[in-house]
Amino acid sequence: MKQKPKPRIALLRERAGLTQLELSRLVGVTESTIQNWESGRTGTDHIERIIRFCKALDCKVEDLIEYVNEPLEEPVAKPSSINEIHQILGTEATASTINSESEVTQKRQATSS
Repeated sequence: MKQKPKPRIALLRERAGLTQLELSRLVGVTESTIQNWESGRTGTDHIERIIRFCKALDCKVEDLIEYVNEPLEEPVAKPSSINEIHQILGTEATASTINSESEVTQKRQATSS
């Protein structure tokens, strides 16, 4: 009887030098899930869908995942003063707020000198 070729996931796991248990812990699934994927008992349809997403959107898998460290947009500069916050919010700063901010700025400059 002809032996079935090993599923690609098993070949890649073995090439990485991992056991099914080690891979399951790295991926966050049970060892039996890895066994099922490798035996063909359960499909990897969700992985194939991700690949189709990437092809359709012309992107990498990492681009679809939220935990990627690289932001898609340029970060917005943080306001550096109360006045900037008031400008962003569209509110008016009171004279006392402006004066107290000025005092804080002067104290910071004095201590850093």
